[in-house]
Amino acid sequence: MSYLVTGAAGFIGFHTCQRLLQRGERVIGLDCINDYYDPALKQARLARLEGQPGFTFLKADLADREAMADLAARHKDITRIIHLAAQPGVRYSLVNPYAYTRSNIDGHLAILELARHLPRCEHLAYASSSSVYGGNTKLPFAVEDRVDTPVSLYAATKKSNELMSHCYSHLFQIPTTGLRFFTVYGPWGRPDMSAFLFTSAILAGKPIRVFNHGDMRRDFTFIDDIVSGVLAVSDRPPSGPGVPYRVYNIGNNRSEPLMRFIAVIEAATGRKAEIQFEPMQPGDVKDTYADIEAIRADCGYQPTTSIDQGVPRFVEWYRSFYGV
Repeated sequence: MSYLVTGAAGFIGFHTCQRLLQRGERVIGLDCINDYYDPALKQARLARLEGQPGFTFLKADLADREAMADLAARHKDITRIIHLAAQPGVRYSLVNPYAYTRSNIDGHLAILELARHLPRCEHLAYASSSSVYGGNTKLPFAVEDRVDTPVSLYAATKKSNELMSHCYSHLFQIPTTGLRFFTVYGPWGRPDMSAFLFTSAILAGKPIRVFNHGDMRRDFTFIDDIVSGVLAVSDRPPSGPGVPYRVYNIGNNRSEPLMRFIAVIEAATGRKAEIQFEPMQPGDVKDTYADIEAIRADCGYQPTTSIDQGVPRFVEWYRSFYGV
């Protein structure tokens, strides 16, 4: 198999490339390495991939049509696409909305067009988000739930990705699968995510900002479980009668109180957090909780890592990487 993994220098993309290379696949990693967060972290991830047998890196912007046309011309043997590149973050979408239409709308369309014109492409698996559930109050969130009331532009772009993919699956019979990720954390994680923000601040003796006065729950999902799910889905293109299109939740199937998550970080760091309670932020949601029955039944996905196991592994990586 020959895989294209977009967002290869990103958190989930890096780990996905690592796992594919470990099982002997050929991987073309694509990333623009923007400065949404520290590019040095992205470069450090990339440095661990480059030089490994079977890995090729391409620096390119998905929205650059010329670069994508060149990719299609030079790599006609791509059989699977795992599209993880995107502009992430709910709060940043309030500050720089055009970054989301460029990366998440134009960029996703470019990947759909790429899949359409690659002669050997068998499946496009792509990152959606639990944010598409918006203000839903029914828990756990199930893929059958309505998702037409987004509460952030980021969520709206991710729902748009699902609609665009269905259109291409219908028109061109391109097998596509969307993955609604639930709060991913772990080694090499993103600096804008809670595990990273809390750990960094606690170890530096700085206060942490806790929204909605701590009354929140999240389905925290460890990176190793996420990658196992991504590859299980990628290995099983939608088939059978009808449109070759699927959407799955990919979470831990446990909704943890935010304050318990903080307590686990405190235990792992050996330090007490100084907490600054604040109101709910615009675009945020109070609770997330993944119903994973569909991906479990179809792909055998079964997360195994609790926050009590995963958080200490993240803190250990953080201390090592930053020399704390």
